[in-house]
Amino acid sequence: MMSSEPATSLDEVIVRSAESTAAQIKAARAAIHAVIFGQEAVVDGALITLLSGGHGLLVGVPGLAKTKLVETLGIVLGLDARRVQFTPDLMPSDILGSEVLEETSAGKRAFRFLQGPIFAQLLMADEINRASPRTQSALLQAMQEYHVTVAGDRFDLPKPFHVLATQNPLEQEGTYPLPEAQLDRFLMQIDVPYPDREAEKRILLFTTGVEEIPPRQAMTTDDLLNAQRLVRRLPVGESVVEAILDLVRAARPGALKELEGKIAWGPGPRASQALMLAVRARALLEGRFAPSADDVVALAQPILKHRMALTFAARAEGDTIEGVIARLVRTIG
Repeated sequence: MMSSEPATSLDEVIVRSAESTAAQIKAARAAIHAVIFGQEAVVDGALITLLSGGHGLLVGVPGLAKTKLVETLGIVLGLDARRVQFTPDLMPSDILGSEVLEETSAGKRAFRFLQGPIFAQLLMADEINRASPRTQSALLQAMQEYHVTVAGDRFDLPKPFHVLATQNPLEQEGTYPLPEAQLDRFLMQIDVPYPDREAEKRILLFTTGVEEIPPRQAMTTDDLLNAQRLVRRLPVGESVVEAILDLVRAARPGALKELEGKIAWGPGPRASQALMLAVRARALLEGRFAPSADDVVALAQPILKHRMALTFAARAEGDTIEGVIARLVRTIG
């Protein structure tokens, strides 16, 4: 006799999975804020980046806990995290790894590959713009292809694999700014501002005592991988898809009459893909199971600002990337 109960629908499975994952993410968010005071937007941006399966570029002056944030993310999310300090003399092999000649007990010689620090689940590339373009390219190629090739042999990177790179906006002498095509590899640019007064007071009280509060693990690697798969399954309404297309296409030269002559170059389809993933991740971060146009508005700046450039005339008139994106956002409201 066949059961009269209806089979569990795919939507119900997604909702149950989303509820469980949202609770885990909420716990991870709280664990991070127990160590990183203030900086809610920065923490959310980093979590959205990881939930989307992408890489992030953290831009801020020294001393704003960018390194501390990455270390905390590694512990809270249960990831193998490593840090590389980029310097002008850093070579690609210092990141990727290299072959060494070894002699066995039988007297035979053979090459063995020694993995570099890139073989981590979460890599912090500190001050990425201080390294030469050759080293930057080696890292960014691995970020795109998720494997490295050494002496003709392919070595796959671990899963998940994320890079959070930092960049100092003040120190430009002796640096190598990332080319536009390589900036596009980063899902988001996360600007790290100074903390507000209350957050800085908490920093003073909690970090200058005998003991500091250590971060605690709230998720595992498998939990994060499941969350990333769930993000790609969350439904996106037609209105949100149209809002993403309207925003990205309006950010290109000649798309809007009111911005004629102001945009030198704009975002390609990778920006639309980034928004499609990031709005879902933001919705899940806030306990919702479907994104809205408000998510598109909230993520417009971090997704677009490193994928656009203004003309000289626009800069001379005092226009900024942030101001232009704000005007673009109003077109999808």
